[in-house]
Amino acid sequence: MRGPSRCSLPVGAAVLFLALSALPATAAPPVNLPAVYPVQEQYVDAGGVLIYTVSIGRGAPLVIVHGGPGASHDYFLPYLLPLARHNRLVFIDERGSGRSEKLEDVSKYTVEAMVEDVEAVRIALGLGKINLLGHSYGGVVAQAYAFAYQANIAHLVLCSTFHSTKAMNEVFRAMKAKMPAELRTRIEKMEAEGLYGHGKAYERGRYTADYMIAAWGEGYFPYLYQNRPDPNFDPAQMGNTAWDLYREMWGSHGEYVIDGNLASVEYADRLATIKVPTLITVGDTDECDPSLSRDMHARIPSSKLVVLPKSGHMTFVDQPGMFNRAVDEFLTAPGT
Repeated sequence: MRGPSRCSLPVGAAVLFLALSALPATAAPPVNLPAVYPVQEQYVDAGGVLIYTVSIGRGAPLVIVHGGPGASHDYFLPYLLPLARHNRLVFIDERGSGRSEKLEDVSKYTVEAMVEDVEAVRIALGLGKINLLGHSYGGVVAQAYAFAYQANIAHLVLCSTFHSTKAMNEVFRAMKAKMPAELRTRIEKMEAEGLYGHGKAYERGRYTADYMIAAWGEGYFPYLYQNRPDPNFDPAQMGNTAWDLYREMWGSHGEYVIDGNLASVEYADRLATIKVPTLITVGDTDECDPSLSRDMHARIPSSKLVVLPKSGHMTFVDQPGMFNRAVDEFLTAPGT
């Protein structure tokens, strides 16, 4: 049974309604509503490997690749959130890292494979031309992506990274030489004894706690933070990483030598082929020494170099305002 129509009005009421509707509309007072930035999570099947991505913000896509190798995108947050006001941030957890699929065959953890994962994400999410930011090891992936897919990049941002494993290993040798003698002796003793297979069964696939504290907490710390050390930093928490991937790519002989498959990273002679606008950022006391960034700047045509003061490797923690402003202004500058 149908009830009365909701539009059925007495004749007098209808005339009044029509008269009121003819009056000029009065503009509602402006209301400053808070902006809302949705978070979108998805998995992309990249040639049979499920890659986790999360997107935040509005604007041109800024794809962000993390370091490690074997870390995850989490360490960027909340520090990079201000960039979401003008950019669609697309964070990727690399294969075998974070929430992405782990592989039984560790030989498939390579820079080249991760480049293809980034391209698969770009295509699957319909991003078109992307801005690409890589931090630390992620900067290695970003450089390799530029060599393979430069036509798909609008802007390239290389943060606290390296272009030559030989040069990076020289930085590590110098870093070790500057350590207090007691710390250097302690680290080298543990390295000589082998860094894996010690302790209880659940500890044997990772560094010992003593080595994490010595290498990351004492040896690296001055090169990680300067101006604003994270009060929650715990060297043992850095051990929450993808160890199978880490050993395959970095190597098994300690923090101060890269002798895994990353030893193949020698890009110096290829950097001149990068023609897209490129920003290079580095901390003035960075683990990836500023000399590496200066050499990259000299080799990449029309690149821009920003050295952040009082900053270690975690520049966006030490100087978040400076870092985000440098990236935002670079991406939105006329003519770039």
